[in-house]
Amino acid sequence: MKRRALILLEGHRSIGLLYMKAAQRLGLHPITLSADPAQYDYLATERLEAFLVDTGNIDALLQECCRLRATYDIAGITGFADESLYATVGRLCRHFDLPGPNPASIERCLDKFVQRQFLAKAGVPMPAYRLAADATEVESSAAEIGLPVVLKPAVGNGARGVRLCRTVDELTEHTIYLLGGKHIWRTSPRILVEEFAQGPYYEAEIMGNAVIGITSADFDRPPHFVFRDSVFPAPLSEDEHKRIADVSLICLRALGLGWGPTNIEFRWTRHGPVVIEVNPRLATGITPRVVWLACGLDLVTEHIKLVIGDEWDLRRRHSHTAAARILVPDRDGTLDWIDGDSLAAAIPGVAEVKLYIAPKTPIVRKGDVRDRIGHVIAVSPSPAQSKEILQRAVGLIDWSITPVPTPGQ
Repeated sequence: MKRRALILLEGHRSIGLLYMKAAQRLGLHPITLSADPAQYDYLATERLEAFLVDTGNIDALLQECCRLRATYDIAGITGFADESLYATVGRLCRHFDLPGPNPASIERCLDKFVQRQFLAKAGVPMPAYRLAADATEVESSAAEIGLPVVLKPAVGNGARGVRLCRTVDELTEHTIYLLGGKHIWRTSPRILVEEFAQGPYYEAEIMGNAVIGITSADFDRPPHFVFRDSVFPAPLSEDEHKRIADVSLICLRALGLGWGPTNIEFRWTRHGPVVIEVNPRLATGITPRVVWLACGLDLVTEHIKLVIGDEWDLRRRHSHTAAARILVPDRDGTLDWIDGDSLAAAIPGVAEVKLYIAPKTPIVRKGDVRDRIGHVIAVSPSPAQSKEILQRAVGLIDWSITPVPTPGQ
């Protein structure tokens, strides 16, 4: 009998190993197909099977999967945070008659302008928005909407190229950055100009058509959108939770989603919840770990069950509150030292302390997800207690960064 395999397109630095371990617990042999397997350290560390394939080429992927079928029983195919690859996952699943997402639904979400058009037709509350292809259109769009605005690439993820522009000078500066060759575009340059929706930030974590829970979060220093603090489940009233959940389900219907995981970002404005973005995938980073600690639901395992055609179980095992802090540097330079993680981890209620970098590592802030250098998660029966434990733990962690010398120094 052939060994059952789970095929994963590319890996992921934050949740890739979680998928590998979960697949093995389910009796599956995980195989990664990647254009550069060496970029995922855990593949070599855990001696996991990986093959070099151009994951941007559907024909190459079909050929490799057919080759693997001679040796393995391919139980399922899935991917991670890159929505374009997730659409490819959907096509491969359809070709091999495996459970998977609808590629057309995923593609509706890839382009944020197209996504907004579908949501607008369904009456989903959103910030005002315009699409711009050059600096003149950016300027006129911002004038129509009114400052402050958020500029973001129409296609992209991880907050790359996303910035809050509060003045005309900031608008001009970021437009030059996006169109002047510094930002790497996957497609022809197209910029989404959005009204800055002001208010608390929330994320709805969804599996299928079920809202698993809602996360509240804050960002680090503006003008960028790098996550800093989060709490799951968010301290919301029953009515507030229902309003976010109701809008979430409208989004799923509007975009043709509802298979597998979805993550929807909101701001709670004076008009109530408005949708910032719909991500047709599992939230990455610390989210799967936080949800597991708070309610005992393993989103990664349950996703894999769906992928291989098994019945998933979305029941909560307990009801705690998880509070997390993402560690973000305040300057560029060279990390001299970082310590206190062992002391922080020893505090009762601290569930996890993880540092992503080692001393002597160069720090070059990008203003996006790549700026993270570690995290701390605390868990307790109440939000107040979890936050208090988190603050104590974070207070024990410190680091020193030698700034980059300025010209003339």
